[in-house]
Amino acid sequence: MHRISQLIIYPIKSLGGIELTSAKVTDRGLEHDRRWMLIDDDNRFLSQREYAQLALCQVSLEHHGLKVTYTPDESFITIPLKPLKQDTLEVTIWDDTCIGQLVSDEVDGWFTEKLRKGCRLVYMPDETHRQTDLRYTSEGMVTSFSDAYPLLLIGQSGLDDLNTRLEEPLPMNRFRPNIVFTGGSPYSEDLMNHIQINNLNFYGVKLCARCIMTTIDQQTLAKGKEPLKTLAKYRRKDNKILFGQNIALTDTGVIHVGDELTVLSMHTEDRFIINANPAI
Repeated sequence: MHRISQLIIYPIKSLGGIELTSAKVTDRGLEHDRRWMLIDDDNRFLSQREYAQLALCQVSLEHHGLKVTYTPDESFITIPLKPLKQDTLEVTIWDDTCIGQLVSDEVDGWFTEKLRKGCRLVYMPDETHRQTDLRYTSEGMVTSFSDAYPLLLIGQSGLDDLNTRLEEPLPMNRFRPNIVFTGGSPYSEDLMNHIQINNLNFYGVKLCARCIMTTIDQQTLAKGKEPLKTLAKYRRKDNKILFGQNIALTDTGVIHVGDELTVLSMHTEDRFIINANPAI
C-alpha cells in the first residue's frame, strides 16, 4: 500500500519549502506552490542553479502572508498573499512566457539587499494560465511558476535505495518533491500512470530530469558531485538523469498526509522504462 508521507510546497520558486499535513489541490498544483517568483532585470526567473544563496531564504506560511527569513542574519520580511501593486509584465521561465504581477517595492528592495542581486518578486494571478507541455499533457492542463508541471512525486523507498549507494546520505529536500509516499519498491513512481488520492485524479506524464540543484546542500550551500554522480550509474536514459515523476491533474480538492495513493493504471511506453523497473 502506498501512503502519502510528506506534502511540501515551495511558494517562492527556488526558495525553501514548507511541509504541510494537508494541502488544497488547485488547477495549477498545490495551493500557494510556486505562485511567486524572483526575476532579474530581463524579467527572467532566478534559480538556485545560478544563485545558490536562494536556498538560505526560508519560507513559512503565516495568516496574512508569507514570512521569508534570511538565515545568515535571521532578518525577515512578510509578503502579502495578494500583491500591493497592480502592475503586470511578461516573465520568462525557461522557454515559456506568461504574465506576472509585481508585488511590492519594499519586498524587491529586501531581496535585492539580501541576495546582492537586482531582482523583483512577481505573483501569478489567477487569470494567468500557463499551459503545460502539450507533448506530454492535454490542452487546458496548467501549472504555476514551476519548471514545467504542477506536481513532482517521489517514493521514499527510492531515496532510501539511493542513500545505500552514497557515502553520505542525502535528505529529500535535495529533490524538491511536492508529494512523497511510502510503500512500494524503489522508483515505483516511474511506472505510475493514472493515480487517485482521496478520489482526486492525477496523471504521471514525464520522468523528472535532475540538474545541479540536487548537488547543493540546502543549509550550507556546499556543492558536491552527489547525487548526480551515483544516479548517473543506474538512472540515466537518453543522456538525462531521472529521479521522480512529474504529475498533471484534472481535479481540485484536498489531500492529506496519510492518504492512500491508488495506482489505477501503469505506463508501458519505453520513455518510462529505466533498466528493469520494479513492480509497483
